[in-house]
Amino acid sequence: MIRHICMFKLKEDKEKNIQDFIEKAQTLKELPQLRHFEVVRNDKEAPDSNFDVSLIFDFDSMDDLNAYQTAHAHVAFGQFLAPIKEDRACIDYEF
Repeated sequence: MIRHICMFKLKEDKEKNIQDFIEKAQTLKELPQLRHFEVVRNDKEAPDSNFDVSLIFDFDSMDDLNAYQTAHAHVAFGQFLAPIKEDRACIDYEF
């Protein structure tokens, strides 16, 4: 199994952008490659220096992760995210 974790820091109007992110991320839930789907936000009591939101997804293989990366829903999500994204960190690992 491959775990894919992407964290994002969002630009101004953070609360609206966080809500939009969480809502739009739901479009990824139905992709057949996903084995586990989780969208989380940073706790409101946590430092502002933390990332704002994260996607935590599991895949059976790197091939499935690569197929996800090029899926229409993922590409569309990336287009939504581009103008509101300030920073991104990602890790993919086998577990």
